[in-house]
Amino acid sequence: MARCGPWDAYALFLVWSVIQFFGYTPEMRRTITIANREYETWLAKYTSLVKADLALKHLLMKRDAFSFLRATFFRWMQLWPQLCADVARVPVVLAVADLHVDNFGTWRDAEGRLIWGINDFDEAYPLPYTNDLVRLAVSAKLAVNADHLTIKPKDACDAILTGYREGLKAEGRPIVLDEHHRWLVDIATSKLRDPVRFWRTMQALPPVKGSISASARAALDHFMPEPKLSYSLRRRVSGIGSLGRPRYVALAKWHGGKIAREAKALVPSACLWAKDGQGLHTIMYQSLVDQAVRSRDPFVQVQNTWLVRRLAPYCSRIDLTALPKKRDEHRLLYAMGWETANVHLGSRKTRKAVQRDMSMRKANWLRIATEAMTKATISDWKEWAQR
Repeated sequence: MARCGPWDAYALFLVWSVIQFFGYTPEMRRTITIANREYETWLAKYTSLVKADLALKHLLMKRDAFSFLRATFFRWMQLWPQLCADVARVPVVLAVADLHVDNFGTWRDAEGRLIWGINDFDEAYPLPYTNDLVRLAVSAKLAVNADHLTIKPKDACDAILTGYREGLKAEGRPIVLDEHHRWLVDIATSKLRDPVRFWRTMQALPPVKGSISASARAALDHFMPEPKLSYSLRRRVSGIGSLGRPRYVALAKWHGGKIAREAKALVPSACLWAKDGQGLHTIMYQSLVDQAVRSRDPFVQVQNTWLVRRLAPYCSRIDLTALPKKRDEHRLLYAMGWETANVHLGSRKTRKAVQRDMSMRKANWLRIATEAMTKATISDWKEWAQR
């Protein structure tokens, strides 16, 4: 990518000058407080919200701009089409949508191999392919600000774009840790993912008080290794973006050891809310997992409106704070770009169109778009933190 120069600064100036000259759109004029309230009202139409978890989410949103970004994908979808209109008029793919650097983890495939890749597709939706790349780059920049990463933002953009471009060219390839990418093994098997620690954490989860919905119970029963296996139900608080939605863990003993299954409530993507309900109401999680270039986790499946998956020491998201101190962040972000290509390649009809569009883009397009969305996110975060 070209070195930052006066033309880059001028391009950024133009973006913000146009906004100031023509005025903010109704979506952009809404304060983050109003937008959050409207989104949660909409969310409550699809699932029973857990008030204590929502309160925690509101608190975590104040912690830093990186946490705020993870919690407010709905707001991103209000601002992104306006602030990045020049890079949003591109081929559409079935996108992750809510992509960020803390949305990667490991799982075991049908052959028992350890696979690394994107961990969550709750907000999956047809979007311009650039959305995932810009959001990933913004999250990297904000993660640096929060001291979770040390890479220079320019280098992060470079690594993401290179990985994505080369992933497209290679027509994708799952990231299998047992044979390739040995450098990722240390990240995937850190001390914080130690089995003893993991099961101690699972056992400490608070029991569910009262009953759960019949659909949640049926989803968990369906993924037990044998019918009528006895299990205890626990409540789990995890992540940031999905806080407030019901999330249950079934803990059981089976063949001499512990097993865990999680059921998390799914709702339509926040993209639908941002479009005022004019769009796809279908939950796209399963479609994206099925069509992406990946060696999928056989224990991940959507049952009705519940995502059910196995939880195990190495079958979970890898928190940035759990990364070993010695790591190659450029290589890590390259892999994140590659994995993004793995997902986008599932949209077979637009593969060539995406590659053509990528080849025509100037080297600094991602940096400029990242700068605009970072500014908007930090501005919203500062307003929220002052509440």
